[in-house]
Amino acid sequence: MIKAAVQTDGGRTPGERPRAVRRVLVVDDSRMQRKILSTQLARSGYAVVEAGTAEEALQLCDREPPDLVISDWMMPGMTGIEFCQQLRARVAAHYVYFILLTSKTETAEIARGLEGGADDFLIKPVSGDELRARIAAGERILRMERELTDKNRLLSSALDELQGLYDSINRDLMQAKKIQESLVPERTKRFGPSRFGLLLKPSGHIGGDLVGLFTPGFNQVGFYSLDVSGHGITAALLTARLASYLSPSNFSQNVAMEQRQWHFYGLRRPSDVVAALNARMTADTGIDEYFTMVYGVADLFTGSVRMVQCGHPHPLILRADGSAEFLGEGGMPIGMFAEASWQEFEVVLEPGDRILLYSDGFTECPMKDGEMLGADGLVRLAGLAACGGGEYLDDLFWRLSQEMTPGAGLDDDVSAIVLEFAGT
Repeated sequence: MIKAAVQTDGGRTPGERPRAVRRVLVVDDSRMQRKILSTQLARSGYAVVEAGTAEEALQLCDREPPDLVISDWMMPGMTGIEFCQQLRARVAAHYVYFILLTSKTETAEIARGLEGGADDFLIKPVSGDELRARIAAGERILRMERELTDKNRLLSSALDELQGLYDSINRDLMQAKKIQESLVPERTKRFGPSRFGLLLKPSGHIGGDLVGLFTPGFNQVGFYSLDVSGHGITAALLTARLASYLSPSNFSQNVAMEQRQWHFYGLRRPSDVVAALNARMTADTGIDEYFTMVYGVADLFTGSVRMVQCGHPHPLILRADGSAEFLGEGGMPIGMFAEASWQEFEVVLEPGDRILLYSDGFTECPMKDGEMLGADGLVRLAGLAACGGGEYLDDLFWRLSQEMTPGAGLDDDVSAIVLEFAGT
């Protein structure tokens, strides 16, 4: 038997604020018990639906789930606990507050009912005050559950929106990574018997390190390693700008080049190049970043390399006889002070010598023992690395990765450029 009783005024006095009416399902095989409960609930302003069996109640719940159920425990056919379990399984997306109506008072029985999914109990015979109190408690829980559901829905919507934004940003970063990789198109560049190797490993999608080289011909090669302060998009944008200032193809825009007679270009002095870069950086008030750099000009006829160090890690000379030496005295980073100046220094390479420019991502990389690789560690790894050109730097980076803290990843960008001098 299915019956509905609805009372909308709830016996309220004039001017009383109307309460939120919730749908209550009363399930009991006793018509008299259903009548008593339905009358009391209707007087309190609830929309009441009745069912004589659990099977009938499930049909009602399938059509329109109630907010709250008061069900007798012992009924012919399906018991109240079995009804509760089936209801929970069938109405998973809509929480229903479930009160068992029982004459049982034993603690073990009540515990069994709670384990079966019931939220509360009413002991027969039911008084009106206790019924209203239990219903009010259920309402508070349902209200909190609904508020939590609404907030979760809003949060889920916000997370979906954020995920969409993240996916869009991630696509842009992947494209930016391809653009940044195009700034170092060749891992190995040969000049007669000598060759350069290049390595660029950002710690994220994009980074603030850059290595490169260019030549006007005549066995003169300008090469550099630089590291922009900070990380991420801002640093990457500045590296792209610096790459245009040191373009290997557009000599008219390259600050390291100067035009000479008959449309030929030559390389400027290293100290003049970093001074020009510093002037551009400090003149732009919209740039707060600075960068470190080592810039060198190599004469591949004589083996002479003139360099300038601007706050970047010291260049490393690896001699053919197995000895190693760090060069330079540090210097000021570029873009910090307009009046800064730099001193050049020179080294002469013999056939079989290597000169390595690298970022502090190498020397400050955390190792398994908790310490950083450091200068001594770099010398050790650089001496172990085999092959030549880009493969030499790949081997060097692989050896670094084997000694890093397991699973730590890169904390900073790692980059390097190596000149392997083989003589004329």
